[in-house]
Amino acid sequence: MLNGIHHVAIICSDYEKSKDFYTRILGLKVIAENYRVARDSFKLDLRLPDGSQIELFSFPNAPERPSQPEAQGLRHLAFNVESVEQVCQYLISRGVDVEPIRVDEYTGKQFTFFNDPDGLPLELYQQN
Repeated sequence: MLNGIHHVAIICSDYEKSKDFYTRILGLKVIAENYRVARDSFKLDLRLPDGSQIELFSFPNAPERPSQPEAQGLRHLAFNVESVEQVCQYLISRGVDVEPIRVDEYTGKQFTFFNDPDGLPLELYQQN
């Protein structure tokens, strides 16, 4: 019935900073960028190599995301990567703080977490 994730929507506090992070640092490709006058809001559609997408929104006066302690709702966004170690090294070289790499006790695969500019938790998860 469900074939996959089409997109994940993210609301950011600083549109230009988040746009730079997701495009320049994470390397997502821009599909479309629109400014919606009626909402005083940008909507940036980004594509990952597998075709899934992230919609990056800016809204004036959006409330901060509660995260500590963890709130109900979406916990984090995880990305498949071929090498957790290589992507970690790349992110660190770009000034991104990355948690130490761990191993999933159930699958034996490496994973770790880092944050986007608004503190949204993002995960790297070993693909194979």
